[in-house]
Formats: sequence, C-alpha cells, structure tokens
Amino acid sequence: MEKRSILHMFDPTPNNSPFDINMAVDAGFDILMPYSNVKLDSVYRLTQDAIFSRGPAGVKKTALFLGGRDLGLAIDMLDTARQAMVPPFEISVFADPSGAFTTAASLVACVEKQLNSLHGKSLEGSKVLVFGGTGPVGLATGIIASLAGAETYLVDHLSIETAEDVAKAYNRRFACNLLGAVASSEAEKIALVADADIIFCTAKAGVQVLSATVIAAAKELKVAGDVNAVPPLGIEGIKYNDLGVPLLHAVNSKNAVGVGALAVGNVKYKLQNAMLKIMLETDTPLYLDFRQAFTKARLIA
Repeated sequence: MEKRSILHMFDPTPNNSPFDINMAVDAGFDILMPYSNVKLDSVYRLTQDAIFSRGPAGVKKTALFLGGRDLGLAIDMLDTARQAMVPPFEISVFADPSGAFTTAASLVACVEKQLNSLHGKSLEGSKVLVFGGTGPVGLATGIIASLAGAETYLVDHLSIETAEDVAKAYNRRFACNLLGAVASSEAEKIALVADADIIFCTAKAGVQVLSATVIAAAKELKVAGDVNAVPPLGIEGIKYNDLGVPLLHAVNSKNAVGVGALAVGNVKYKLQNAMLKIMLETDTPLYLDFRQAFTKARLIA
C-alpha cells in the first residue's frame, strides 16, 4: 500500500499556528500531526520516533516543521533534528518560527528587486534600518540583509542596550554584522533616517512607526517596506498593495518608492507554499531555514 504523506509540526508554544496548518494542507500533505509545548531536549527523541516507524520508502513522505516565536530556538531545534537522523532514515526539516523566516525573506526580496530595478543598487553597501528589529520578523529581516552585505541596524523603540545585545547574540550565531539603534522619539527617528538607503518596518501591527514628518527627513531613501496590514499602517504614505509606488512623503529623496504589506504577503504565501512542497517532492532530505527561503523568495519576487 502506498504511504501517505505526514508532516509532524513541533511548536514550543502552547498552540500550533492555524496559519501554518492551513498552509501545510494546501501544500498537499495528507496528514498533519501538531505537537505543542515541545522542549528542545525532546526534539531528538521525537524525530527518531518519526523516522524509524516508516521504513526507507515512508521517510520520503515524512517531514518536520518547526514553529514557535523564538528564532534561535527554532534553529537549535533544526540542528537537533538533523543530529537525530540515521541515514537512510532521514527526513526534510523546515524551520519557520512565527512565519518570520518566510515573511522576512519575502520582504527583503521585494525591496531588493525595487532597489535594483529602480535605482541600480544592491543590498551590499546599502544602509538599512529595521524598525521593530528586535522582534521575530525584524530580526530575521536584519540577519538576511546583513548577510547580503548591507550595513544593517536593528532599531528598538525603547532601549539601545536591548538592540545591541540582540545584535551581538545573532552576530555570533550567524556570522553577520548587525548593529543596534534606538528610536523612542520623533527626533531620534529623524536623525536615524537621514542617510538611510532602505527602511524596513516590522514593528507591532496597528502602530504607525514612521510619520510623514520622519519620512520627509530622509535624504537618501530609495525603498521603504512595511509588513503591517492593520491600520494605521507602519509607514505613513505606503498603501497595502504598493509595490514600487512613489513614496508620497519622501520629498527630499530622489525616486523613493514603497512596498506594502499585501505585496509582501503575496510573495510570502507563495514562498511558504513552495517551501512546504519542496519537502514533499525531494528525494534528498533538506534542512530549510531563512537562507533557503531567501534564495527562493528572490526567484518568486
């Protein structure tokens, strides 16, 4: 009898994401098995339980998805799962905590395309600000941009110490070069954006982070991307569906454009679907995180 496909979904939080479950069904998995409150020290045992019961043919239709909200923990869980494999009993693993890896990859890829096509520039050498940079999506966005060669600042709204501590921790983990910054007032935001090439807004939904006054203070801005789809939007002047639309309030920057949340979301949906399908179709076990997601997002964008 032909084996059915199974996706085991490990999540360290009390609830698995309904979004991820819906995506996995739409990608074609026959059976989903969500696990909540999964501890790191349980991943090795659970992974081996998943691989040894299906035989060499069955493992080709078995995969593992890692969720949660902590980027570092998700990567640690991926590494632990990889260590648990015993070839030929080996399955593909995809880490996407809080959807942060696929959202960030989509955001950076959309902005990068506009940067290249409209300004003839690449991420390498660009000055990048990530507002909300200490949250999951912001942090993943910053890591991707930094690894692509951008001078990248994680901007916290309360504490420079928090931003710098997070930057240092993830620099050690991924060999990137993140920097920390704080912007708790309009004046601090105006000072920060003055010479920025790219602005990413990944802060809390429903909060306007950058006003028209702040955007008008930017003198070198080329592209601004916002993932907030809950009014008020994170960057004043960017609309949901904007993709390379002139940025209304960037009066002191030449040809600055915006990328809105739904434009990013369209790529994110296609990207997560593609990443899940890859695990169903591959004959060689894959270990997927933000790096592979960004490579794929560039193709989709």
